[in-house]
Amino acid sequence: MRVRDRLRVSERRQRQITRAMELSLVGILFVGFDRGNPGIVVNAGLAFLVTLVPAVLERDYDIPMDAGLTLWITVAVFLHALGTLGPYQNVWWYDHVTHALSASLIAAAGYATVRAIDEHYSGVVLPPRFVFVFILLFVVAFGVVWEVIEFAIGGMASVFGGKAVLTQYGLEDTMKDLLFNTAGAIVTALWGTAHLNGVVGALTDRLDASGRSAD
Repeated sequence: MRVRDRLRVSERRQRQITRAMELSLVGILFVGFDRGNPGIVVNAGLAFLVTLVPAVLERDYDIPMDAGLTLWITVAVFLHALGTLGPYQNVWWYDHVTHALSASLIAAAGYATVRAIDEHYSGVVLPPRFVFVFILLFVVAFGVVWEVIEFAIGGMASVFGGKAVLTQYGLEDTMKDLLFNTAGAIVTALWGTAHLNGVVGALTDRLDASGRSAD
């Protein structure tokens, strides 16, 4: 059973919440401009663009994005953008929550891709345990790359005298980020895949169609 079914949240209500967060991101963007803070502007702007991705995937690539999956994506990027207004600095657990949510989305993308490959290629057989381990390793690897990017951006900002768009708080914070990234991946591997069956089916169909056209 999906989380929304347990909570009895209708698809209409989920779409309303998604729209409210999208509008809030526009508000955060203007707050960034008003404060002259490029970090807020960049993060809010990118977050808003990410919220448009589900509609593009559904319209242009026929990948079904139900209300729950769209809300999942929107919550992750909204909380990240909201954090730039202060929660990242003032709420000790906020960064952990956003990392876990972001990691859950990365895990979902990895899971959907691997499952589609498994379904498309008859010679490929991926046992559930392998997929579980792959999701964890995929997210950990992506998390390491992200931390390196944060470190590099912070170093460049120090060298050129600007303000870092992404902030790196030290080795301890990095280790905690990777820990909560892993936690988000585990949550997706155990309970989040129910939202991804339609996406997996659509990706498999596209691979099948691509194979037929190549023949």
